[in-house]
Amino acid sequence: MLIGGCSRGESNVSQGNREQVFHKSNNAEPQGLDPHVVTGVAEHHIVQALFEGLVSKNPHTLEIEPAVAESWALSEDGKVYTFKLRQNANWSNGDPVTAHDFAWSWWRALQPALGSQYVFMYFPIKNAERYFNQEVIDFDEVGIKALDDYTLRVELANPTPYFMQLLDHYSTFPVHRATIEKWGKPDESYTPWTRPENIVTNGPFVLDEWRLNKHLMVRKNDAYWGADQVRLQKIVFYPYESGPIVERMFRAGQLHYTYETFIDRLPWYRANKPDYVQVAPYAGTYLYRVNTTKPHLADKRVRKALAMTIDRQKMISTILNDLFTPAYAITPPGLLGYQPPKLFDYDPDAARALLAEAGYPNGEGFPETELQYNSSEQHRKIAIAVQQMWNKELNINIRLQNKDWKVYLDDEQTGNYDISRGGWIADYVDPNSFLDMWVSGSGLNRTRWANPRYDELVLQRAPEAKSREDRYAAFYAAETMIMQDMPFIPIYTYSSHHFKHPAVRGMPPNIMSYYNWRYVWLDPDWSDAKPQQQTALSGGI
Repeated sequence: MLIGGCSRGESNVSQGNREQVFHKSNNAEPQGLDPHVVTGVAEHHIVQALFEGLVSKNPHTLEIEPAVAESWALSEDGKVYTFKLRQNANWSNGDPVTAHDFAWSWWRALQPALGSQYVFMYFPIKNAERYFNQEVIDFDEVGIKALDDYTLRVELANPTPYFMQLLDHYSTFPVHRATIEKWGKPDESYTPWTRPENIVTNGPFVLDEWRLNKHLMVRKNDAYWGADQVRLQKIVFYPYESGPIVERMFRAGQLHYTYETFIDRLPWYRANKPDYVQVAPYAGTYLYRVNTTKPHLADKRVRKALAMTIDRQKMISTILNDLFTPAYAITPPGLLGYQPPKLFDYDPDAARALLAEAGYPNGEGFPETELQYNSSEQHRKIAIAVQQMWNKELNINIRLQNKDWKVYLDDEQTGNYDISRGGWIADYVDPNSFLDMWVSGSGLNRTRWANPRYDELVLQRAPEAKSREDRYAAFYAAETMIMQDMPFIPIYTYSSHHFKHPAVRGMPPNIMSYYNWRYVWLDPDWSDAKPQQQTALSGGI
């Protein structure tokens, strides 16, 4: 698990602090590195190191700030953005990054054959959804225009308050056209263009090495426009999913930062090494997706019965160290002042009555049902607890299935599952980030549930609303509708929780657990052997 080059007796962390080499656990082997194709958090953090969009966010404030675009203007009607790109933004091979790169990349992302699951991110743009659905054939009718090499004009269908936040999401990042066309067709996914020897990127780092199931390493991109702002020389991402293994690596000085903590060890760290733990509120929801095409799960009474027999508070208290908050809707409460509906609670008696109404009195005749989860000690413990609750309260047989990340994602996307562990973290700070993924045809709506009225509320009424009150009313009506049908089972609202070495700077806690690699660096003067220094620096971020 160690990266070669460390002096005998010197840890990754100690040497990394001196040489600005950041060691991070990433929780899974990346599914890929194509910004328009990947979907997971494990891929997100790597892609954000390799690519960059028009804008980025300040990790301290989450405010939008310039990236490839050095400035922009918005029309008085709130529908037309004009971006001026910086002329010193380059691809890693030296080519300039131009407005044409963005226009072509966004055209590519809107190709149905590519299968981008985040294509809905583009739908606020005029005619983007219609083009994707092949109702508009000519891309010139879509509101994306490169006016010259360094001016990009984007016209929206309606004013969209969160549009600038979308432009920091990796699905809107540009890709290098010549490289993609050299190794395949633009609308082909997982072609060889992302291999280390082929890939061309525009972010603060370039891909240096990818050893499957060992590590992925990126190094500083000297061609990056802001290279003088980037202090890290390398980042090493480790794909290990086992909480105990990752915690031992962290304890042994092999990691600066972990994807999440190993919850069983969290009380010890809080008591003995509180400066090595970072816990913060997090705009995300842990849930179970339900495949609504399965005959016995197609009945919403069954899905409601399952939701009502999970004792969320007991689970959080007994196996999750009180880190999280019970969830009864998809949107976390209080997100930008929005409050979601609460239509159910823990109620085994009512759940048994619903199951009986659906034709399964006391669980009789209910088919054995598989609950799948991706490899993680925490996911396993939650699945076991839910399995026991459903067996005890509903007398049904649940079979647990642990799958590695790629198989788990493939099975969700192809519908090869009954119930599947899931989670959703806000891509931007707005209730829409939790609600538009469930519209008909969304690549992220792997439940196969669909409701035209829901689509209308989220895709038409909310965007066309003239006030926040009216917009939130549309969201509330939509969320009420989906929670009445229950195609997924919300379990808890996340808190972010990481093991973080005190030498790490530029990674403050925030509700999106967001970090910008341009800000991250390592304090070379930090030493675990100097407790007085630890006290002095423990508050630094």
